[in-house]
This record gives sequence, C-alpha cells and structure tokens, in this order.
Amino acid sequence: MADTSPAPAERSTPVIAVRGATRHYGAVRAVDGVDLEVAPGELFGLIGHNGAGKSTLFKMMLGLIPASAGDIRIDGSPVTGSGFRAVRRKIGYLPENVVLYDNLTGLETLEFFARLKGAPASECGPALERVGLTSAARRRVREYSKGMRQRLGFAQALLGRPRILFLDEPTTGLDPEAIREFYVILRGLKADGVTMILTSHILAEIQERVDRLAIMAAGKIQAVGTVQDLREQMDLPLWFRVRLAHEDFHHVRAVLGGLPVLAIEAREDHVAVECQRESKMVVMQALASLGDKVLDLHVHEPSLEDVFFGFSD
Repeated sequence: MADTSPAPAERSTPVIAVRGATRHYGAVRAVDGVDLEVAPGELFGLIGHNGAGKSTLFKMMLGLIPASAGDIRIDGSPVTGSGFRAVRRKIGYLPENVVLYDNLTGLETLEFFARLKGAPASECGPALERVGLTSAARRRVREYSKGMRQRLGFAQALLGRPRILFLDEPTTGLDPEAIREFYVILRGLKADGVTMILTSHILAEIQERVDRLAIMAAGKIQAVGTVQDLREQMDLPLWFRVRLAHEDFHHVRAVLGGLPVLAIEAREDHVAVECQRESKMVVMQALASLGDKVLDLHVHEPSLEDVFFGFSD
C-alpha cells in the first residue's frame, strides 16, 4: 500500500506564521517587527509585562487590527485576504476582558454566539457542561461571578469545534480547581490536534503546561523556546538543597572543595549549594559521595519567572 502520510515539510508547516509584524500608533510601536511560528497541535504560551504588546499581537493575528507592516498567515491564509473568512470559522477566541449580555442566561448567551458562528445550537448544552456551568445554564449572566463569566467566555470560544484557539489571560478570576479543570480541557483539545496560543500573567501556572513559549517586551519577541531552552539561553545558576543527617555541614564543604560552586550556605534545615548549569553533574556526583550522610537532595532549576525577568529586564 502506498504511503499517503504527509511529507515532513508538510507536517512542519506552521498553523500561525508571523513575519515582521508591526503595529504603530503615531510614534508608539505597540508591536515592533515580530516573527513567530506556532506548529500544528502546539500549546504555545506568550508572556510579557502589561503593555508588552501581547493583546495587540493577538488582535492582529485574528485580523481585528490591521498590521502597519509585515505578513500574518493563519492556516496558510493571509489575515488580510479574502480567504481568511473561511479560516475564521476554524478559530475560537477568548478575549482578556469577556463582555457578555447580563440579561441573557448562560444558555441563551451560547445560543446567541452559536448563531453568530454558524454553529449548531445542539453544541451549547455540552459546551456548558464541559466548563462546569450546567447547573447555572438558566441563570442570568448578571448573577454570575467573575469566574463563572470567564468559564462562559471559554465555552463560547469552544463553539463550532475550532481547530485553532486564541486564549488571552484565560484563567483570570478562576479558582485553583477551575484552573486545573481548564488545563485538563486543553490537554484533551491538544490530544485532538487543536493548535492553541495563550497569554498568562501567572507564570508558574503555565511553566509545565505549554510546549513552547515566547517572551515579549516593548513590542518585540525577546526569546522563543521550551522552558528548558530559555533556561539554557539565560545560563542562570541552579541550587541544590541538601538535608543532612547532622546539622554541621563541613562534610559538604569538604567534598565540594575545589569544585566550581558559586555559594554554599547553611540554612535552617538544609545546606544550599549554588552552581552554574555546566557544573551540575560534577556537583551532584560530589554530593552523592556523602552516602548516608545525605537524608534528602533536591535540584532547584530557575523558574519561568526567573527566566522571564532575565529576558525582559
């Protein structure tokens, strides 16, 4: 049987491709020469300070704001072209500030958006169930909490079974349980091949959940890669947290003597050892030589927050 699978080049064609995208308002360049690619089925994060240009870039990629310069293509179609109308039907969008009609019920709200999107009304009930709002389906939106409004906004983004999702600060107002459920839904969408790009101010929340991310500052992309890629680009030091069988830590100083460590500090219940990434394994081997003198050992990699401030400061 002939192999009908896509060629490697076809599989790697980006769903979102941004080339030299710029948007200026007078002398202010809200987005300044951005290049960005998001692969099919990727969960991609976009992080940056308020005013970094994230929301403006989102709106440009959605065709809501025209670019002053550059080229933006979604699923191969220019956002300024006549063919983008058909592509839009594949896109779901959750804006940072969800605006809903207070006098409608949750179900009526989704039925309204379903008509706008050309999606079947039969999707509305399951969408409410998916985001945990079935019991509130017939309550008016003015009675909804901020978190419930956010979940309703997410439900409308899922109408029409989109293949591409733009999620701008999607967990605003959600409690920890709702955030966990939100990312469970995203994992299911990813398993179905949906391409997603999201922004978030809560860096710890997305650190282990996105495939790759971009750091944006002053309208520019400062760095792109996996969290580990960005750690290595920044070359930030890491820490070993060593808990010993006895309080004195001269054993640690002895085995690390002459090794390229940056600091050794006695803390309340452990010893902290700081070193550069390239020294990680030699320091670990030295600490392992202490044998049963070590009760516990943790390696603390730089967090996404550490990396973010390293690139954006």
